[in-house]
Amino acid sequence: MIDVKNLTVCYGSERALDDISFTIEKNTTCAIIGPSGCGKTTLLYCLAGLLAPMAGSVLVNEQPIQGIRKDTALILQDYGLFPWKTVWKNVSLGLQVRDMDKKQEKQIVGAILSELGIEQYKQKYPMELSGGQKQRVAIARALALKPDLLLMDEPSSALDAITKEHLQNLILKLYKAHPMTIMLVTHSIEEAVFLGQKIVIMDQGKIKTILDNPHFGDENLRNKQDFYNVCLKVRQCMNSGDQDE
Repeated sequence: MIDVKNLTVCYGSERALDDISFTIEKNTTCAIIGPSGCGKTTLLYCLAGLLAPMAGSVLVNEQPIQGIRKDTALILQDYGLFPWKTVWKNVSLGLQVRDMDKKQEKQIVGAILSELGIEQYKQKYPMELSGGQKQRVAIARALALKPDLLLMDEPSSALDAITKEHLQNLILKLYKAHPMTIMLVTHSIEEAVFLGQKIVIMDQGKIKTILDNPHFGDENLRNKQDFYNVCLKVRQCMNSGDQDE
């Protein structure tokens, strides 16, 4: 599904991404974690087609990324909702841009709002919603387009601990109901372990380690010792001074 080859991105003389390569299989999830400024969001923007690399390439379904891809959805850290549009109109925006039939649009938006438990807020504006509700609207807008690749930048960073876990549970539930490839950037080790089948650990524009998570998909994982064992392994890798080239 995703094939990143020798990707390099520079901001002036600084290398935000330094010759990184990895692959992600179709309909799997990948969490990208690392300290601030390590290149996580830059990598996500390259995958979204919003940022062109200086060198290397990104292929999705064996096709090189050259600008924004129709079947890729991106959820930004600040939700990216239009404050002057209602929940319904925010979610339906992408469908309207694609000139979808109004009857079909109504069916799709109604179904996704119901699935995410926010149908009762459809006539409200973003300023009237909590952080968790705004994030659900952002997810609804992304899923309405039926993407095969969903990119998320710090999806739960602005939420309290309880709402954060509820959102993570929702993302896992949606992934199981709507198989797609998901890549998310996070600062949270716990979030990376709960939502990532593959965990990419970055540091200073490079990939430090890639871990496979055999426990992904267990909704009760947080209550098991396996969860904390993987969290510890991720933490040790992040703190290690050794880099895998």
